[in-house]
Amino acid sequence: MAQSQLILGIESSCDETGVALVRAPEGGGVPTLLAHALHSQIDMHQAYGGVVPELASRDHIRRVLPLTEAVLAEARCGLADVDVVAYTRGPGLAGALLVGAGVACALGAALDRPVLGVHHLEGHLLSPFLSADPPEFPFVALLVSGGHTQLMRVDGVGRYELLGETIDDAAGEAFDKSAKLMGLGYPGGPALSRLAEQGDAAAFKLPRPLLNSGNLDFSFAGLKTAVLTQAKKLGDQLEARKADLAASTQAAIVDVLVKKTLAALEGAGLRRVVVAGGVGANRLLRAQLDAACARRGVRVHYPELHLCTDNGAMIAMAAAMRLQAGREAPNREYAFDVKPRWPLDALA
Repeated sequence: MAQSQLILGIESSCDETGVALVRAPEGGGVPTLLAHALHSQIDMHQAYGGVVPELASRDHIRRVLPLTEAVLAEARCGLADVDVVAYTRGPGLAGALLVGAGVACALGAALDRPVLGVHHLEGHLLSPFLSADPPEFPFVALLVSGGHTQLMRVDGVGRYELLGETIDDAAGEAFDKSAKLMGLGYPGGPALSRLAEQGDAAAFKLPRPLLNSGNLDFSFAGLKTAVLTQAKKLGDQLEARKADLAASTQAAIVDVLVKKTLAALEGAGLRRVVVAGGVGANRLLRAQLDAACARRGVRVHYPELHLCTDNGAMIAMAAAMRLQAGREAPNREYAFDVKPRWPLDALA
């Protein structure tokens, strides 16, 4: 990019509506977050025990423009100041993605500004660059969210090599499904983690699937089954032992994530790791990974806690970094499509 640009980012892939404004400096350098706003649909979906796609889409429609106005007001900018409008193109819920894509392309057309579709996981991957301690390339990335668990080698923007991924449930799904089996409600993952702080992680011997598989793939479906089996064995005692079961479940998930990440670092010959995605906010994961990496002289980078969930800031940042790296050219063709399934390593 020849000059400083303001990039508006819109995220609507699932159950959070996020909007943000990022300034990409002239001549490169880390882009700066000027303002962001986020609306979570947790309260709406709690009654159903999970995300209802149609309700999610309708709520995005209601929220996206007021959030955009709030972000512009906080940044003291007008719509006319925006140079590029970025949006989440995928992966995610098709209807939810279409809301963000439609609004972004409509704004672009109305303002005669270019638009740019962004990969949701690339947004998570690059979100630590918004932190006070941004990483440097190359690094190993652990992407852990509700629907994805992947290890990537990252040599630069758009230069991603998949090292390992989940073959069934992701880590976030293991948290959520185990929590549901314990009757902890929605969203289950954070509830399980809070309850685990009161329990004994060694109380139950739960499996660590694929821990010694010799590769970097993950599998958490078997752990969920083991939690169900243990809950049934406890029967009437489940309520009294629920904290212990939660702690044991969390310990099993975190143990696998940490050891596979360390194996990925060793295999790649790198000494820097980035953790991104909603599960990256987990306290036990951060504590154990920090401790293990400190012993090995490895640097660990995380997004700021408030940017671990889906948000517009990561979309605007990813768009800015792709433009700076020459990986993408925004366009003024306002016909759009979305990619509910979109492998990250397919990006150029």
